[in-house]
Amino acid sequence: MSAAWSKNLSNIEKTAVTAACQSFIDTVLKPRFLPQIHPTEFNYPVDILGRWHGTRYRFLQRYRSGFAENRGDEFEAPFTRLDWIGPDRFDIYWHRHTGTWFQLYNSLPLTKALKATETDGHLHPL
Repeated sequence: MSAAWSKNLSNIEKTAVTAACQSFIDTVLKPRFLPQIHPTEFNYPVDILGRWHGTRYRFLQRYRSGFAENRGDEFEAPFTRLDWIGPDRFDIYWHRHTGTWFQLYNSLPLTKALKATETDGHLHPL
């Protein structure tokens, strides 16, 4: 089903999902998981953002290095992914420490997908 639907993700729906996810990042994720930036001598989080990769919307945490040899370098690490499978339907994946994705929820509407991301600790940024 995913392959057939992937061709039909309209720009209108993509824009609406992006706006809802950005609002979720700004009002839920950042206040809860990154209310302030605390530089350290190690890697530390500096932002939470989202980005599309095809029909997959990934939530990412941006880190900055505090290590002397690469101080200030930044990188992104995904933590949750919403796979668009049809109009207002998403599968939700958790990014494991091994680098693989593991599906936790199937075929949820966007509001329930965002609620699951808010309440399920597996889907939270580190």
